[in-house]
Amino acid sequence: MARYAYDRLTFLDNSFLILEKEHTPMHIAGTATFDAAPLTRADGSIDIDRIRAYVESRLHLIPRYRQWLQQSWFQSAPIWVDYEHFNIHYHVRHAALPKPGDARQLKRLAARIMAQHLDRSKPLWEIWIVEGLDGGESIAMISKIHHCMVDGVSSVDLLNVLLTPFPIDAFEPAPSYVPRPVPTEFDLLWETAGTVARLPFEIGKNVSDVLTQMRDPRSDVRARVRALRDMFDSGFSVSDTPLNQTVGPHRRFDWLAMSLEQIKDVKNRLGGTVNDVVLATVAGAVRRHLRAHRVALAGLDFRVMCPVSVRPSHAKDAGGNRVIMLVAPLPVGERSPRRRLDRVIATTRELKASRVPQGSELIEEIADWTTTSVVTETIRLATRLRVFNLIVTNVPGPPVPLYLLGAPVLATYPLVPLYENQAFGIALLSYAGQLFWGLTSDWDRVPDLHDLALGIAEAFDELR
Repeated sequence: MARYAYDRLTFLDNSFLILEKEHTPMHIAGTATFDAAPLTRADGSIDIDRIRAYVESRLHLIPRYRQWLQQSWFQSAPIWVDYEHFNIHYHVRHAALPKPGDARQLKRLAARIMAQHLDRSKPLWEIWIVEGLDGGESIAMISKIHHCMVDGVSSVDLLNVLLTPFPIDAFEPAPSYVPRPVPTEFDLLWETAGTVARLPFEIGKNVSDVLTQMRDPRSDVRARVRALRDMFDSGFSVSDTPLNQTVGPHRRFDWLAMSLEQIKDVKNRLGGTVNDVVLATVAGAVRRHLRAHRVALAGLDFRVMCPVSVRPSHAKDAGGNRVIMLVAPLPVGERSPRRRLDRVIATTRELKASRVPQGSELIEEIADWTTTSVVTETIRLATRLRVFNLIVTNVPGPPVPLYLLGAPVLATYPLVPLYENQAFGIALLSYAGQLFWGLTSDWDRVPDLHDLALGIAEAFDELR
């Protein structure tokens, strides 16, 4: 039995640490609102101690939330180890909105919290319980989790550890937390030495296998190499737009909600999928925005990056990231909403039938048997190059109402981090018959974010 316990980050998990810079924190976040009454004390204040006790009682189900990143002097990537000084009061925080406690104030607070980096010397998550919303009738929970811990799908599963499909009153107290021993520098050095000693043989075996399969035109390796070539051939020619500027330290956050039934009605009448309708709606809103900023649309190559989960059902409760990135042209130059949707449907069908997903998977496999520095420089180069204009991530959430203790979730808006040259991003989450849109932007680069939110609603109405 090992004398210590730790987990290594995967290539994709570590990439989010690499991408994090002074003005680009790499955490995903969300703002959910609840009915305040079930969580209110007799004096009218929010029972934050009860909420903290409940969150702590569930943490044994998500061990990563009590781990931190330990960096070794000779390893380029840190490791996950248990955090000895875990304190629930640091991670579950209490705040209040001034009167009148409206949605605009909550959006500003969520954006400010989103812009702040998580402290890497502690577990990489925070929950803010915000009272005073809607004159005290509602509360908000602003959660933020570093992207190296979770992707969009697994973060939904982790929230389901706290949120239940029925109201509860009593809960078991938190079991005792006993952090496991962490490896010493010598332990890690010894294991690394063994890995380095085996590396030439593993690389030699992999190279030999690859060369053998490359000679076979029907081999999976040849298909993946062609997919990797196709992915890069199609990715480095996007046009410059006002949405693609170097971001600063401040953020804006806005949102809107749509009926999932209405979106499905459009899908059933006009074809495609829910995500196709979303992308066609985004195309219409971006078209309005670019025209308002006097951008010539003729010949514009505007591409959207859509993270797609490849997490198997048996691993849905595991942390980490299991996604591939699909980049698709968005028909912002098309005037007709119906033709925009038709073009989106044709594009997504072509991507799903192509080898591009295999190319994304090959990048991760290469990372398993090459040096971290090579992969790191590749990631940094990709972020400096403009390979896409906009991220649109659409995560399926729970179809039934959920509760925090006895308080029903009224709405839940996701936030997506911004990359170095991406001043605007869109995240969507379906919940209980609605599709919630979360829009994040750089404060200075996209000051008219609310107009973009209105443009999304108008583009969908036009499509309907």
